[in-house]
Amino acid sequence: MHALVDHYGYLGLALIVLVEGFGVPAPGETLIILAAGLAGHGRLNVIAVGAVAFAAAVAGDSIGYWIGRSGGRRLVLRFGRYVRLSEARLERMERFMARRGPIVVAAARFVEGLRQLNGVVAGVTGMPWRRFVVFNALGAALWVGLWTTAGYLVGDHLPAIHAAVGRFQWYAVAALVAVVAAWLLLRRARRRE
Repeated sequence: MHALVDHYGYLGLALIVLVEGFGVPAPGETLIILAAGLAGHGRLNVIAVGAVAFAAAVAGDSIGYWIGRSGGRRLVLRFGRYVRLSEARLERMERFMARRGPIVVAAARFVEGLRQLNGVVAGVTGMPWRRFVVFNALGAALWVGLWTTAGYLVGDHLPAIHAAVGRFQWYAVAALVAVVAAWLLLRRARRRE
């Protein structure tokens, strides 16, 4: 990953953030932090990193929106049963997006999984294009601003942070597994009541 930004610079950053925006699982957030860290070392320009990441994020989600808008609903209705997404659930999701869509679009940037499907879901549920673009750009600006600033400020400390994360990552994974297992058990117990 480091080599991608090292070798291709802004183009590598733009490509990864763009494809992440329309549904492909990619490390966009990580590359923004990495590119901003390189900017902290004078190898890239931090303003250019932020501008490129912002443009790529908005463009990627816009592509996702048009994918969802042009054929997503039909595909969801056809294949949704494989992921337990029925027509009734899709209709509830559409009602929810009609009420809270702009907030979801802006906040989804900060949630892994939602970030990748943000535009597609907005398109499938029929959110108006102008509203989507405004809140998508707002979310992208906040997201890119946060991670660009963080990467730029901790750029000198990235090796130490990486080592600390590596040391504690299995504890975090174990805690996450425990939380998910507890949630599943509680959910099953509630269904039995």
